[in-house]
Amino acid sequence: MTTIRVLLADDHVLVRAGLRALLERMSGVQVIAEAGDGREALHLIEARRPDVVLMDIAMAGFNGLEATARIAQDYPEVRVIMLSMLANEEYVRQALRAGATGYLLKDAAVAELEVALKTVVGGETYLSPVIAQHLAAYMERTGGAGRLLDHLTPRQREVLQLIAEGHTTQNIAHLLTISPKTVEAHRAQLMDRLGIYDVAGLVRYAIGVGLVIPDDR
Repeated sequence: MTTIRVLLADDHVLVRAGLRALLERMSGVQVIAEAGDGREALHLIEARRPDVVLMDIAMAGFNGLEATARIAQDYPEVRVIMLSMLANEEYVRQALRAGATGYLLKDAAVAELEVALKTVVGGETYLSPVIAQHLAAYMERTGGAGRLLDHLTPRQREVLQLIAEGHTTQNIAHLLTISPKTVEAHRAQLMDRLGIYDVAGLVRYAIGVGLVIPDDR
């Protein structure tokens, strides 16, 4: 049996330790690396080429959605299972749009985690049952605001996330290695495209569509 090589990406050390302990008890599964944020995950994928990434959806700075979109573009052979405490269908939609092949709740049973790994390695998509039951109905009754996010560029989504996390223009410029004037230009473009003309509104929007998840997740 081929070993499933797994990379863990979560900004909580104890969560990673718990996942590693669970995975190491599974036959045919090997944890090859751990990342504390999305950018570190991308570097490790380049170096280690895992089969599956277990990706926290809400890491600070460079979240799981943005990292997954980069993985889908640059490493299409790598499967991503998004991990979250929230069974919010909008987050699921964004995860699948980004390129995730699975969405698993963090309170899932160990047996479900094993099934999810085998499912995505086999080329199929895995959704926790509670999510799968509601996703179709949700897609029928929604559209509008969340879908605006799909029309933003990756850089605009990065800037939106950092604004929503409370970073200043100077901090964002430093983190993204761009000038403060470029950050301001991105912010103006975001406001124009979303029809939101204050920072508080951008924060509410980012939380509402799952780009940023509150700390009480």
